[in-house]
Amino acid sequence: MAEIILASGSPRRKQLLEWAEVDFTICVQPTDEVVLPHLSPAEAAIHIAEQKAIAVQNFLKTSYTILAADTIVVLDNQIIGKPKDRGDAIRILTQLSGRTHTVITGVVILNSERKISFSDATEVEFHSLTLEQISFYIDKYKPYDKAGAYAIQEWIGVIGIKRINGDFYNVMGLPVSRVAQTLAKFS
Repeated sequence: MAEIILASGSPRRKQLLEWAEVDFTICVQPTDEVVLPHLSPAEAAIHIAEQKAIAVQNFLKTSYTILAADTIVVLDNQIIGKPKDRGDAIRILTQLSGRTHTVITGVVILNSERKISFSDATEVEFHSLTLEQISFYIDKYKPYDKAGAYAIQEWIGVIGIKRINGDFYNVMGLPVSRVAQTLAKFS
């Protein structure tokens, strides 16, 4: 398999690839994570992932295989981004409380000759959460860098999630089984 460059600074994506025993190095280049209004949520996640991959490809100027991903949360067909501050995190988790939302990760794998892109969607249903639970989580875990203001592998996932339908690891930020299978066929 060719050397893989992970175009992400996410510690969760790094951990998932390590668990899958994929050899990779990390290279991140700044990109705008702008959601274009004409794109569906799945297309938006893929578009942002592609921008991340292209930024790294342009920086390296060589033919490495680059893996990039972007995870978004969708509720009522609206994309919920990362919280701006504590109040926004409370608002987001209050919206998700007692409801089902969709977590979509867009994935792009490319090199100078080829590109594969796909998205994976997982439905997540929360129990009804109290303001006290939401505040405790936000104050202790500070989920300001997470789409939907939460991480499934943290306390709120353990006590707050009623059920999921789909890939658990997709909610963490990478449908790692599908990525590993695609990488094995890519080179």
